[in-house]
Amino acid sequence: MYFCLVRPFVRFIDLVLYTSIFTASCATGLCMATERLINSVTPALVSDLHILVFGSSLLVYNMPRIVRKPGVRPRAVLYRKWHFILFFIGMILVVAGLYKMPLQLVVVSVALGVFAFAYFLPILPLKNKKRLRDHGWLKITVLAGVWTIATSVLPILYWQKNMTQYPFEILLRLLFIFTLCVIFDIRDMRTDKLNNINTLPQKVGIRNSYYLINVTLTIFIFVSIVQYTRFHD
Repeated sequence: MYFCLVRPFVRFIDLVLYTSIFTASCATGLCMATERLINSVTPALVSDLHILVFGSSLLVYNMPRIVRKPGVRPRAVLYRKWHFILFFIGMILVVAGLYKMPLQLVVVSVALGVFAFAYFLPILPLKNKKRLRDHGWLKITVLAGVWTIATSVLPILYWQKNMTQYPFEILLRLLFIFTLCVIFDIRDMRTDKLNNINTLPQKVGIRNSYYLINVTLTIFIFVSIVQYTRFHD
């Protein structure tokens, strides 16, 4: 009886994680955190910005699972139809989110989209026509940069604020995302090595990578204290 009740819940959580619904929700949540800071009020859950960020996350993260064959992995086969469904939902949300956006935000969003797609697909004129994720240093730089701009710079521009007034918010987001990128690169070291992707942990080693994480988090705490002196709430 216990397993009969738990199994559907576990399957649902697996679906949310594997189809990047959780990732899209995290991106939207980080945007809302930035908006809460710059406006001193909690933003509405539904807005053109949130629709754009949530939809673009679904679009970008489900696209690679559509263009490549599922192989024999059970989850890849099981959720393949969901990748198609959420990809098209993401496309609709992106169009809806961009519809009322000012030109400046449209240009920034399109640029972010190009780099995000180039992370998974070889669409840029790079050597050997590789994806950005196949270049170790570009992988972590592009990933951290796109997430930082999408979740901190984009909300600042959306609310027509001056970016120079919020340097610590942008730096905090970059430190946070960079730390996560290093952690995931450590997790993926074996796979990246098999695919000849020379990531940062492979260059400096696991021990130094954890040292870098600790240093980055220490800087993150220090910058958080500095920001608290500027925004007490």
